[in-house]
Amino acid sequence: HGDGLLKVMFVGGPNVRRDFHIEEGEELFYQIQGDMVLKIMEKGIPKDVKIKEGEIFVLPSRIPHSPQRFDNTVGLVIERERKSTELDGLRYYRVADDETPLWERWFHCTDLGVQLKPVIEEFFRSNEHKTDIPTKENLTEPSPVTLDTTTTVECPFSLNEWFERHIDATATVEPVSMFSNGEFQVAAHGSNGTATYPPSDQETWLWQLRGSSVISVNGNIHNLCKGDSLLVKPQSKIEKWEQNADGRALYVALNLN
Repeated sequence: HGDGLLKVMFVGGPNVRRDFHIEEGEELFYQIQGDMVLKIMEKGIPKDVKIKEGEIFVLPSRIPHSPQRFDNTVGLVIERERKSTELDGLRYYRVADDETPLWERWFHCTDLGVQLKPVIEEFFRSNEHKTDIPTKENLTEPSPVTLDTTTTVECPFSLNEWFERHIDATATVEPVSMFSNGEFQVAAHGSNGTATYPPSDQETWLWQLRGSSVISVNGNIHNLCKGDSLLVKPQSKIEKWEQNADGRALYVALNLN
């Protein structure tokens, strides 16, 4: 799904890279098959965040990050559409120390898959790439986006283990939130649970992780089996979402108020 506010992608490997991406929104990661490493700059210091198979992780906004994906791996990535005033950055760091900015470009992102390639090709033609020495011409001061240099990121955690710890709560009518703050509203629904949601101004993405469920949206009935997803359009009412005895599912929306 990529036409609306939510950008939902399933990404495979291998893809090992040097560039770091900077954006003004959060990113949600869930590793479906195999492990991945998300290289980040935490408080200006390089750090590897290992996201194992079955783990979920939310990266705060404005933290430089570089996904490293390997053979036979598949991951879910969700981000949001950029506001008209927002910029994305692509930055390289010196090989000599992995933390000194070497070269960067800033742009308004409309299609990251299309826009990244020419920027990456430009870097590999640059003198900075050849010499590993930064120049003022290819670094923007002050930065057009204020980077987050204070947050300690939370660790990825196992989705299955989370469900086991909250097995009773996820079977109730009230959705159980996984993250207490931030842009992403991620709620879980479990065995025999029934939930309703009022109309939202924004898109909602539903994903059946296990088992099956029946959902009524604006009077239309949908049957979801393991691996199925449903994109609910803005102003739609989820009248009833019923999980079967083995059901586990995620509700993903954005909290931009």
